[in-house]
Amino acid sequence: MQLPYYIDLLGTLVFAVSGALAASDKNMYKDIFGVTFTSFVTAVGGGTLRDMILGVRPTWVVDGNYLIAITIGVVFAITFKYYIIKYRRTFFLFDTIGIALYTVVGVQKSLEHGVAPLAAIIMGMFSAVMGGVIRDTLINEIPLIFKKEIYATACLSGAAIFVGLKLLGVDDNINSFVSVFVIILIRVISVKYQLTLPKSR
Repeated sequence: MQLPYYIDLLGTLVFAVSGALAASDKNMYKDIFGVTFTSFVTAVGGGTLRDMILGVRPTWVVDGNYLIAITIGVVFAITFKYYIIKYRRTFFLFDTIGIALYTVVGVQKSLEHGVAPLAAIIMGMFSAVMGGVIRDTLINEIPLIFKKEIYATACLSGAAIFVGLKLLGVDDNINSFVSVFVIILIRVISVKYQLTLPKSR
């Protein structure tokens, strides 16, 4: 099994934790089904939509390891929610790592299925943010991509770097690490210094 597979699994687990934490933060944890469902759609929502566009079966349908990863994420979030839910940075951390990992996986998978480089960049961003969009919609929050935060732009930047390095022949493992790092760095810096994109007039 190659690195993209493990990155995808890790991204699934991280997004599962993110979804469960978001549900817990909204006091939905009184209903274990609500937490689990929110966690599930957050973890696989973006990837499933991406795979449907690519015309392939969603990975979680054919590989039970993804469901195991989601289960681990839910159990972890529920077990330690009292220790981590009070810290807003925890949710930010899991969400940021999740979009970084899913962006890289989305770009890689798109390129493997013959998608044009520019379209692959968009697909990487799409697969990364859609899980969060579904999560925020379920918990009655405005999705982050519609707020002032630099969110989808970070994914587009990391995806563009991955495609650029890919065209230059850089090893995929190194490329993946660099791209993930860039996305996390952009998100951290933008939130820390409250950087935003220019408003539309």
